[in-house]
Amino acid sequence: MHIESLVTYFDTFLTLTDEEKEAVRKSFAEKRVKRRQFVLQEGDVCRLNTFVVEGCLRMYMLDANGKEHNLQFAIENWWIGDLTSFHSEEPSKLYIEAIEDSILLQIKKEDQLRLFVDHPKFNRIFRVFTENALVNFQRRVLQNISSTAEERYVDFINRYPDFVNRISNVQIASFLGMTPEFLSVIRKNLPKS
Repeated sequence: MHIESLVTYFDTFLTLTDEEKEAVRKSFAEKRVKRRQFVLQEGDVCRLNTFVVEGCLRMYMLDANGKEHNLQFAIENWWIGDLTSFHSEEPSKLYIEAIEDSILLQIKKEDQLRLFVDHPKFNRIFRVFTENALVNFQRRVLQNISSTAEERYVDFINRYPDFVNRISNVQIASFLGMTPEFLSVIRKNLPKS
């Protein structure tokens, strides 16, 4: 069963007791989504925190002109969700869409909070996830205001080599804040390795 991959994942952070492993099994539900299927749409409240077992998802927003701006990608053993909507219970401004057929494990907010209360170890584990997300967000903001487009692309391919063959250049360009045409120029000018 796919839930065992999540149990193992948590167990690598902090060793889980049998009772804690069983709590994970009871708290998460499996969901399968097809490529281009939405996990979240703008206007909906994000009620689920999502762990990717297999596949690839993206989180993006549409601006007033209908242009997509990719904020996050998630592949195996990554988490994805609109944290603002999840915690505030306000309608999301984001979309989460499957780039590939995917298998997900999802937990409702109330089940996640119960997990924290009943098994404090998960509070620590999720705190680390949130801290890591904040560190990555801060790194990305600093990079966007202080790095060239070429530097952002090189950092992306070095930091996320597993994404390069799974995500279109159009989506990578959107994530990096440039046009696909400009990304194409950058890629042509990079030294071949």
